[in-house]
Amino acid sequence: MAEKIPPRELLHPVNFLALGFGSGLAPVAPGTAGTLVAIPVYLLLQPLALDQYLVLLAALFVAGIPICAFTAKRLDVHDHPGIVWDEVVGYLVTMAFAPTGWLWVMAGFILFRIFDVAKPWPILWLDRQVSGGLGIMLDDLLAGVFAAVVLQVLVVYV
Repeated sequence: MAEKIPPRELLHPVNFLALGFGSGLAPVAPGTAGTLVAIPVYLLLQPLALDQYLVLLAALFVAGIPICAFTAKRLDVHDHPGIVWDEVVGYLVTMAFAPTGWLWVMAGFILFRIFDVAKPWPILWLDRQVSGGLGIMLDDLLAGVFAAVVLQVLVVYV
């Protein structure tokens, strides 16, 4: 089990982002807490045109590589559970093509958490094979893609 993160780490702006604005300090299920923080972020971005949303999403993913790498190095743990920037971005990937409404916000949340926790192939393989900030980000990116595909199937058939 990874060591508890001292709250003072939030004072560093990079850690503040990596730790999901503090949600990564949750004593239980910090990944779920980080994904919950992603909901208001998504709601702020939802009005953007799709091309703007995707460009911003790509920027958040790319920024996440050094953000997560910095905090992992500072905490001396490759992918500390408290690092949840990847969950925020993964949820935003899930919701990229989602229709509006709370039903879809919650469905996306549940689907993303299922894929992030279960890590079906090739998510688990990526998680184990790719290190550093890129490795931290990639498995959640793929979990978001898987969740987005299932969400789109639900949109068509529900």
